[in-house]
Formats: sequence, C-alpha cells, structure tokens
Amino acid sequence: MTSRKTVAVQLPSFAKPQSIQERYALELEALAPIADIVEVKADTSAEFAEGAREADAIITSWGIHIDDTIISQMKRCSVIGVGSVGVDMVDIKAATAAGIVVTNVPDVFIEEVADHAMMLLLTTARRTKEMEDFVHQNAWFKGRPLLSKSPRLMGQTLGLLGFGNVARCTARRAEAFGMRVIAHDPYVSELTISGAGVEPVSYGELLERCDYLSIHAPLNAETAHIVNADALSQMQPHAIIVNTARGGLIKEDDLIAALQAGKIAAAGLDVLETEPPAQDNPLLSMPNVVVTPHVASATTRMRPETRRRAAREVALVLRGRWPMSCVNPTVLPRVTLERWQPVPMDRGPNR
Repeated sequence: MTSRKTVAVQLPSFAKPQSIQERYALELEALAPIADIVEVKADTSAEFAEGAREADAIITSWGIHIDDTIISQMKRCSVIGVGSVGVDMVDIKAATAAGIVVTNVPDVFIEEVADHAMMLLLTTARRTKEMEDFVHQNAWFKGRPLLSKSPRLMGQTLGLLGFGNVARCTARRAEAFGMRVIAHDPYVSELTISGAGVEPVSYGELLERCDYLSIHAPLNAETAHIVNADALSQMQPHAIIVNTARGGLIKEDDLIAALQAGKIAAAGLDVLETEPPAQDNPLLSMPNVVVTPHVASATTRMRPETRRRAAREVALVLRGRWPMSCVNPTVLPRVTLERWQPVPMDRGPNR
C-alpha cells in the first residue's frame, strides 16, 4: 500500500479553534484518501521551511512567499499548489530547478474578474465617483454638464493587454456594449485572438489606439512595470486604464504623474503595487480614480471552489499524475508523473 503523504499549509492568521478536518474540509474532499494536512505556524521563510521540510506538497495562496529559502530545504516536496491564478507568491524558477511541479487555478473565478473589470470600466466612463460626490455636496446640477463632455461607450475601442481567460470574457462583455476590441498578447496565436472577434495588434498600437486599456497580463520579470511613463506617453489623453490583474504591472508613480498632468483621463484599479496602500497615496484622493481592495474575484463561489481545485491539483500529482494546470511545464519531462490527459487532435505538428 502506498504510504500516506503530507501536505503543508501555512496556519492562517485568522484561524479559528477548529480541527484540521473542519478547517480544511474542502481540501480534504480530494486529499483525505491519500494525504494528511499539517499546518505550519510561521512568520518567516526560515520558520516555514523548518516546519514544512518533510512535506510531500505545499498548498499556498497568500502569506509567506515560497522562495528559494523554503524550496531548497524541501526534502520530498513534489508539488506546490497555488490557490489563485497568479503565481507570483512562488519562486517558479527555484521550484523548476528543484523538480517541483507548480499548479494554479486558472479557470475558477474568471467570470467574476471580468465582471469587475467591466464594472471599473463603466464606473470610470460614467464618472460615478464624481456623480455621487455631486449628490452628497448638494451640487445636483453639475453632473449633466460634466458627462455631456464624455463620448458614449458604443464605438469606443477597448484594448486588452493579455488575452487569457479573463480578457476573453471581458471582450465578450465589452462587445455587448458596442465597443470595438483589440488585444496584444505575444504568447497567444493571432488566429485565437481573431477567432474571438478581437483584432490582434502590437503593444505600441494597443496603446495608441485604445480609449480604454484593460490589463490582464501575469506579473513576471517580463511584464513588471510594463505600463510605465513611456507607455503612458503613447496613450491618448482621454484614455482610461483598468487593472484587475496585478499592481506591479503598472509603475504607480508614473501613473500618478500621468493622471496629475492630464496625460490620461482616469483609472479603475482593483490592484496596487502595495496592498493595502498608504492612506496618503494620491490615487485614493483623485476624483477620477476608483480603487477597490483587490476583490475582483470575490463571490460566494470563489473561495470554496479555489480551495477544492487547488487540492485536486495537488492530489493528482501525489497520485503520480500530471496536474490539469502546470505553470512550469518544462519540469514535467523530468519527473515521474503519468500524462493521463488525451492528446489534442485539432492541430498538426507544425501548428
């Protein structure tokens, strides 16, 4: 009989006095037959490494960064399961070098984030923050003259930076409002983009043409601060930026300067470089900026399904199989896992 595995998780700071079986009931739906969950109480990477050293797997979402300090000390770990789409809380390079599979949950809360992106777009387009202030300031008649200077949404161009799952759902919503949609993603085939009714463009063309820019790229060394002073200078002064991806994709100081100088018109942000932000952050006091507290994915379904999916991915690896979503696929040929998914038959070897 195969020996039982151990899955390490960081003890939540808000943990209630419940048993492991109660607190991790959702994860144990997949893991109970093969593994036990062990909580690691740690405030630093060194403390977590000490407590998780013998684990066969790690499940993480937010908290301690699973860096090389931790990964280099793992003796038996075969998989790190991340309970989100973004995986910037794990050192992917170190995990790959160590032969550890890293998984994520790329398709659990896609619709919710697309809803939020569209909400931020509409809120900034219709200047809702300013309209509400007029009502509360007994300035009822200021609203219409201000909005009378704004073009209607129909016919405006939405640019998508990245064309993953959330961007594709956002495109469908924007098209329902009569918007034209263009997208830039160097890692997605132009056939895929155009097949969705979206025009593929270069990054420079995206910036120059868009009336609204919605950001959907992952945060990594290539994309960090991809929206910076140079990029902002290429945009139209009436353009609006929406970000529901990661705060580090925008160089925040450059965005603030562009907004203050009128180089772009407004921003709707669910993510910031530092979260939570300092209360003197200029973005929080600008009438043309809407900030929400990194909640785009939050619904009643999101957290339970994320936990279940993260655990199912870990369970697949612990059973000796490829996960459904591997964010470092170059590691797969080097590990003794079975590919169980069917080979796709919709393209040839040269496609």
